[in-house]
Amino acid sequence: MLSSLLLFAEGEAQAPQNLQETIDAGGKVLESIKAYAFDYGPGFLLNIIAALAIFFIGRIVANWATKLTASAMRRARVDNMLIQFARSILYWALMLFVITAVLNRMGVKTDSFTAIIAAAGLAVGFALQDSLSNFASGVMLILFHPFRLGDFVEAGGTAGIVEEIQIFNTVLRTPDNKRIIVPNGNITNDNVINYAAHQVRRIDMEIMCGYNDNLRDVKNFLEETLAADERILDDPAPLVAVNELADSGVILYVRPWVRTSEYWDVKWSLTEAIKNGFDDRGFTIPYPTQDINVHNAAG
Repeated sequence: MLSSLLLFAEGEAQAPQNLQETIDAGGKVLESIKAYAFDYGPGFLLNIIAALAIFFIGRIVANWATKLTASAMRRARVDNMLIQFARSILYWALMLFVITAVLNRMGVKTDSFTAIIAAAGLAVGFALQDSLSNFASGVMLILFHPFRLGDFVEAGGTAGIVEEIQIFNTVLRTPDNKRIIVPNGNITNDNVINYAAHQVRRIDMEIMCGYNDNLRDVKNFLEETLAADERILDDPAPLVAVNELADSGVILYVRPWVRTSEYWDVKWSLTEAIKNGFDDRGFTIPYPTQDINVHNAAG
């Protein structure tokens, strides 16, 4: 019992001593932090403020420079696709310079940083071969102009109105207002159909009438319908011709020429006018028919 009391008393005597040592050690750490903050804190804070200033001012300058370049290119009547492409390239090149300046202000050695970026760029280049291919394809689209902004095209397995050509992708908008992003490589490696490349287009229609209809009257009606629409061009001249004597009726080709911008409006109104005219004149549009003969086998 006595020995236990002695050990407890000894522990109570050592506890304040250990606590005092901990407090002293903590005080020394705080003093070190305080000394470091007084010695290096103001300079570090100034570097952070300067780096943020460089970044935000640099971004403003980059935006200003790209807008100025775009304005100069517009005055020179450069194509809008090339303007957007050049703006994108110039902006990111300037931002890379700004980021390098920010790192340099923060004390990062840009020489070693540049070497690391170069090495990483080589590795990334192998990993992003498709992206680099899309970049090269974007340059080809700008140089060879297979289409322009606002053209309706079939390209890369889809169709839509060209809204933008970016570094790696081309943005299309479908007639029902969907946004489609197509890799540039898919476009240059596939067929491109540009429906807006020329100012005029031909509407191709196949109209069938019955064998009991008077073919001359049908042709005259179709020619009069085309002549009545002022949007149909006289040069090239529209065509109405018998193409085929099919199983169910006579197939006629109706091929007027119209302005590209009016293609769909004319086609829709012309289809409606022909159907109403057939109904009014008693012309028939035959349904597909098939004769089936049934023979009774002898029992």
